[in-house]
Amino acid sequence: MSQSKILEHIAQHRQSTRMPSRRQKKTLIAAMGIGMAVALSGCNDDAGSATDKNTDAAASKAPSAGASQSSAPASPSGDQPSVAGWQTQTAQKHHFAYDVPAKAKKWKVLDKDVSLSYTDKDGKPIVVMTSAANYRQGGCESSPNPKAMGEAGKGQLATVGTTGGGKDGTLQENARNWAGNWGFAAYGGGDHKPKIKVSEAKPWKQGGIDGYTATAQVTVTNRPSPCVPAKAVVYSIAQKLPDGTMHGWVIYADQGVPNALTSAEIKKIMSTVRSTGN
Repeated sequence: MSQSKILEHIAQHRQSTRMPSRRQKKTLIAAMGIGMAVALSGCNDDAGSATDKNTDAAASKAPSAGASQSSAPASPSGDQPSVAGWQTQTAQKHHFAYDVPAKAKKWKVLDKDVSLSYTDKDGKPIVVMTSAANYRQGGCESSPNPKAMGEAGKGQLATVGTTGGGKDGTLQENARNWAGNWGFAAYGGGDHKPKIKVSEAKPWKQGGIDGYTATAQVTVTNRPSPCVPAKAVVYSIAQKLPDGTMHGWVIYADQGVPNALTSAEIKKIMSTVRSTGN
């Protein structure tokens, strides 16, 4: 897959930030996973303003697709949550809407233009998402990757958001790439490479989405404090629009720590993901 330099300047202070517009592709960065290599590259393009940039790809060539997922609840109209009492986040740029539990359950829906990013050694982003939500933000401040920007790396136990916009690669590859990249970046990055195993991409047909999903299992190698998890999980959903651009929804979550999201809770959040239309 072709590579080019990232053409985006990122502020050096850690705070909520908005990313300037520029068309980009990511630099290739290799990281050894469990039984496979994860590489940051790929399907990313962005022409909007005050939103996220192209996030990246990770993983090797996509394998054959597996079985499709079970049906989700019918998509609600507009921005109404599909689960009573939950909060809805809408990403018009990436054509996703999804729901997360209520504020009382320690979920915070961020402003749509607030970016979450992890950077390389030069301070340039390797992954970025917007239209995000954080679970239990403000807990342990220690992070397996301190190179966090915006609302990333603030002690949260899970983060959900949207990304993408490019045309490189296949939809299956990008589903795997987004899962692997966020596992790599959020749980160690280039300085403390985590071990990652990315699943095969499987069809995802629900909520008006005819796309693919993939899962990354992460083993954290850098644990600067006891509240940094030993394990984490990342799920992605990828969809392709008629213009050929590919967009991703991603959730990454600590595992094996107090108050960590269970598999059932993650799947319930994923069941609310729907397309906002073309």
